[in-house]
Amino acid sequence: MAIARLSRQAKRPYGFCAKMTAVAILGLCFVFVWSLFSSSSSSVAARRESFDEMAEPVSGNSRVSNFSTKSSNKEVRNHDKKVKSESSSEKDEKKANGSVSKSVNEHKSEKKSPKVVPNKRKGKEKKKLPEKGTEGDDKAAESEEKEEYDSEKEIEDGDKEGLVVDGKEEALDRDGEASEDAEGEGGLVEIVDQENEGTLESEDGESRKGGQKRKKIKGPLFDPKMHHSWKLCSTRSKHNYIPCIDYETSSWRAQSYRHTERICPRTPIMCLVPLPHDRYEVPLRWPESKEKIFYKNVAHPKLAAFIKKHSWVMESGDYLAFPQNQSEFKGGVLHYLESIEEMVPDIEWGKNIRVVLDMGCADSSFGASLFNKEVLTLSVGLKDDLVDLAQVSLERGFPTIVSPFGNRRLPFPSGVFDTIHCGGCTINWHSNGGKHLLEINRILRPGGYFILSTKHDNIEDEEAMNTLTSSICWNILAHKTDDVSEVSVKIYQKPESNEIYQSRRRRYPPLCKEDENPDAAWYVAMKTCLHTIPSSIEQRGTEWPEEWPKRLETLPDWLDDKDKLAADTKHWTAIVEKSYLTGMGIAWSNIRNVMDMKAIYGGFAAALAKQNVWVMNVVPVHAPDTLPIIFDRGLVGTYHDWCESFSTYPRSYDLLHADHLFSRLKNRCKQPVSIVVEMDRILRPGGWAIIRDKVEILDPLEGILKSLQWDIRMTFAKDKEGIICAQKTKWRP
Repeated sequence: MAIARLSRQAKRPYGFCAKMTAVAILGLCFVFVWSLFSSSSSSVAARRESFDEMAEPVSGNSRVSNFSTKSSNKEVRNHDKKVKSESSSEKDEKKANGSVSKSVNEHKSEKKSPKVVPNKRKGKEKKKLPEKGTEGDDKAAESEEKEEYDSEKEIEDGDKEGLVVDGKEEALDRDGEASEDAEGEGGLVEIVDQENEGTLESEDGESRKGGQKRKKIKGPLFDPKMHHSWKLCSTRSKHNYIPCIDYETSSWRAQSYRHTERICPRTPIMCLVPLPHDRYEVPLRWPESKEKIFYKNVAHPKLAAFIKKHSWVMESGDYLAFPQNQSEFKGGVLHYLESIEEMVPDIEWGKNIRVVLDMGCADSSFGASLFNKEVLTLSVGLKDDLVDLAQVSLERGFPTIVSPFGNRRLPFPSGVFDTIHCGGCTINWHSNGGKHLLEINRILRPGGYFILSTKHDNIEDEEAMNTLTSSICWNILAHKTDDVSEVSVKIYQKPESNEIYQSRRRRYPPLCKEDENPDAAWYVAMKTCLHTIPSSIEQRGTEWPEEWPKRLETLPDWLDDKDKLAADTKHWTAIVEKSYLTGMGIAWSNIRNVMDMKAIYGGFAAALAKQNVWVMNVVPVHAPDTLPIIFDRGLVGTYHDWCESFSTYPRSYDLLHADHLFSRLKNRCKQPVSIVVEMDRILRPGGWAIIRDKVEILDPLEGILKSLQWDIRMTFAKDKEGIICAQKTKWRP
């Protein structure tokens, strides 16, 4: 009011003094406001300096945060955003993801070029895991296990391995910027929206909500005082519910109940998937399950109509029967495989060809027949149909994973499959800039084979395919239309060197940038570019692996830490032979589908190689990226974040193995109990779970398993480490 009065007086002829007074007052006000903001800024800087003196231990699976970090013997976590956060150096640090090693490749987001920052970790004192139950301990095995357990922890806690990085989380780190895979997919933006609304917890105990961070969660992973009550899920897909694949919307306009991309619910699933309506039957033992399965276990409305149109599967009483040598191809699948070997004699099934990817998961006869030839075929059930043939494949006991194939990469490293097969799959390889075929090129081993068989050749599609394969320098080894099977078969081979890329007249698609990681696959968009082929002997992929079965025990030349791989194999061989196979009461004749929920070098799967089982080796996101090593050994696996649901049907696995999984996820998942709920979803009634972890985690976990009415078959603890062996029942709330 005083200033306004002075202003009015200043308009008068005699108001010169009043004018000067007003100017002085306004100047003082400006100085006061400026000093107020200046003191606030200095207080922020002072507060930052005080936090910089604080430090906390770094977990074994910690990753470099998107916030600036300082390291001494312990890694320092900053608790407020720096005033100078817009400087170029800090922007580079935001993109850092871990260290680079020749032995283990680093996964990072493809959106920006990350800066490599040393990933310093503090080693922890190693303790021995018990391997025997209450029935008695084998002292020799225990001492051997202690030695190998130390080696295993060195694998996880060492600072040389790169980390598997979550592409979705990195996109959120960049101020909620959506990743490239949202292009053309309206539903994909939902992921970013959901995560921006919720709280995203990083592995090192930090959480971000609207740019703010929360201190590391303290206390036990599972609250021992928590009482758990369960209810059944009420979903459209009912007993076949796959949380990150199936839509759950009240809108009646949704014509399809499946996502075209992986989109998980906003909150973790805390309900139990019901059993099939007509009672669930324990699956038939292998190898009988190859020939027939219980129909009620995989019943689906569209499956009934599908059966009537195909001869390779038929309904026989309570069973679905699969006549021997029957397939989608006339003349049988054996004739089909023999014709491929005749076309390209270098393809020797079960020798130089061990790991095969079958796109589409049609009748499973291709993988079933190759299994008899010592070939491990992983089928990918593409969710562009509602027949649920992938579930049929899993019920029969064949390696299968469910995955959309739209805009994102498949969850595999680069250059790991010896052969990729597409038999009658309905994928338009040449559309969208050929990005789907370029994704196949990414995961195909240099010198590997792509087998494409079609029943009805379209001239325009064939010309477009020929143009695309020529542009990526694939060599057509053979092209034949078989009179018996009535299919046209083309066999392509991927180049083994980069020289041919430079000789292209029209260099499209272009070569990928050097800073784009070909192994980054989790929530990473497909690229319409060609990754260069490894050329140095120190790089993975320059040489073809040894023939099977020598391949399983051979240490790759490109691997630096060969001793760790040998120690991991010795460690799990001792445990499996002296404990798992004999000391837990598991009827291994009933076990076929096995999952290692936190695989390292595939030692657990290698120890089971002589059993009639196959193992899905899961390398968790943000763990050391050892999945390429697993594939090089002739085994199969995938990347996954256990804070989300796994891409498979309910009741898929007979045995789950979790070695120190929960302790590594303490500060990553919002609700760790949801991991137990997911285990209940993917494990079959009558299936087994072997869980090894710290006693402080296993004690409340045992209570959770009992609340799910699981039978605790064995518990054992020693030196703060323990093991639980439990069996799931048919109980549903």
